[in-house]
Amino acid sequence: MCDVPPVISTPHFYLITVQRKGISFVAACKQEVPPLFVIEFLHRVADTFEDYFSDCSESIIKENYVVVYELLDEMLDNGFPLATESNILKELIKPPNILRTIANTVTGKSNVSTTLPLGQLSAIPWRRSGVRYTNNEAYFDVIEEVDAIIDKSGSTVFAEIQGYIDCCIKLSGMPDLTLSFMNPRLFDDVSFHPCVRFKRWEAERLLSFIPPDGNFRLMSYHISSQSVAAIPVYIRHNFSIKTGEQGRLDLTVGTRTVMGRSVDKVKLELAMPKCVLNCILTPNQGKYAFDSVTKILTWEVGRIDVTNLPNIRGTVSITPGSPNLDSNPTINVQFTISQMAVSGLKVNRLDMYGEKYKPFKGVKYITKAGKFQVRM
Repeated sequence: MCDVPPVISTPHFYLITVQRKGISFVAACKQEVPPLFVIEFLHRVADTFEDYFSDCSESIIKENYVVVYELLDEMLDNGFPLATESNILKELIKPPNILRTIANTVTGKSNVSTTLPLGQLSAIPWRRSGVRYTNNEAYFDVIEEVDAIIDKSGSTVFAEIQGYIDCCIKLSGMPDLTLSFMNPRLFDDVSFHPCVRFKRWEAERLLSFIPPDGNFRLMSYHISSQSVAAIPVYIRHNFSIKTGEQGRLDLTVGTRTVMGRSVDKVKLELAMPKCVLNCILTPNQGKYAFDSVTKILTWEVGRIDVTNLPNIRGTVSITPGSPNLDSNPTINVQFTISQMAVSGLKVNRLDMYGEKYKPFKGVKYITKAGKFQVRM
């Protein structure tokens, strides 16, 4: 898909657009508005569709046209965002299932509730009232994505971390939570869910909030290159093509500073030069595929065994008479490391006020590759 500018000016409207999974969400504005406000709303619409339908694809939207229109009708009132919290929307519009769809078809009813959710009228619109659970649980996922560019010699040209904390909160009543970190000064930039009391964060560097019920993103954060201690994955590479002859490719993937954690779901994608016809390679682990149309070589490595590092090597067939390479390929890397936050961020403790029961609490750390590129 070609790059579409986020804001398009036309004679009568400003068109503000976001792309999600191959679908364009477009808002038509009659007058100037802060673009980020509209972009955030469009992302919230896409998130709501994913929450309701488990996916947000063209076919899913076509299958659920009625619910989509009902949701948009509640989320946007006369051009202004109204109900955008998942808890409130699910009280207003019941998520679709097979039985409800059949019953609505037979009876002619809709998914829309006839009563207004109590949370809509309260000072805490993101949490529905009267929540009750047999097992009270609070789970936090600290997920960090490493964006990096590594040059030919293995030196880091650019590195930063985009992180977020996703929660699954199933607590009865109206709990008031406080989450603190061992090293909150790591954050260079933060963005919070509306439930977080920002003044408390500014003063004490801890998160104080009454949580929504269910799944939500508590915060997003950015850590700049000065704080990125080490890149967890390295690649040793050798790629050479001589004029009019076959080329050689040799790649080895290894790990560093992962504190004994395993590096899983490793996948490498190489955009090969146009002169390459085919690749005949031998991996000691995983499997590879070469697309002769797009010239993309994909190697699905899996888990890295530090005692026997994954390696792939072999010959590269090129078009006869092709000149030497004018540009070397780049390697896009994907990986996942469980139970580790590469920034060193650690949750200190979670305290609960306002309720007398003792909840079960858990924190999980995950490091993933974001836009991670190695230049050959």
